[in-house]
Amino acid sequence: MQTETGQPLQAFDADDASQDRQFVNALARGLEILRCFRPGEVYLTNAELARRTAMPKPTVSRLTHTLTRLGYLSYSRTQGKYQLAAGVLALGYSLLSNLDVRKVARPWMQELAEYAQASVSIGARDRLSMVYIETCRSNSNVTLRLDVGSRIPIGTTAMGKALLSALPQVERDYLMDHIRMRDEEKWPRIKAGIEQGFKDYQDHGFCMAAGEWQKDVHSVGVPLVGVDGEKVMAFNCGGPAFLLSRDALETDLSPGLVRLVRKVQTSLGRA
Repeated sequence: MQTETGQPLQAFDADDASQDRQFVNALARGLEILRCFRPGEVYLTNAELARRTAMPKPTVSRLTHTLTRLGYLSYSRTQGKYQLAAGVLALGYSLLSNLDVRKVARPWMQELAEYAQASVSIGARDRLSMVYIETCRSNSNVTLRLDVGSRIPIGTTAMGKALLSALPQVERDYLMDHIRMRDEEKWPRIKAGIEQGFKDYQDHGFCMAAGEWQKDVHSVGVPLVGVDGEKVMAFNCGGPAFLLSRDALETDLSPGLVRLVRKVQTSLGRA
């Protein structure tokens, strides 16, 4: 399933795929296997992969064998499990190395991170998450420890709300509908936070999240529109709530992040 801009939204669905004659099911299943590995998880068994993908174990076994032969997985005989291999890293590095926004933004991100004694990051959407593609931390011992590749939710973070604020209405509504379906019980609170983010963005050019994702984390987010064609990314600046009060976010760090994003847009020729 995809959004209007063609970005994948949810996990592979064979029923949906059967309606698309150009869709290659075997390729989609193989990619779903690779997506099962999460930060901090080194090894997974075929049984664990089958459970996470809802695929039959014989199918998973054939896919992991093929991915191992191609260099995207490696098999540990002592563990009896699979892990991601260098082929996956090569793909990820190719993506990151070709993102000009990282090279342009990093000096200004580091400057703001040191000033705020916080973390400053860039994220891109992957389904219903934001994935960090660059991050800079201050030299403070107390800061967020999220690195490139870390995932955070769209609906309850400043970065995610900033991205939603800059999307076309059709795509925004589509994503919000799927955020609702993922957690019906919490949706009224999540929706209220997103709508407040939309208002903040319209009024001030930034979105805030104070304890919505994690109660001890405060952050501000600003979208970056028009990089690599129509793609929307987002920046955030965040840290422990006891260091970054709502007042400091709103009056000091938010304007600084807005200025940073404008400088990046100008440098990329997108302003």
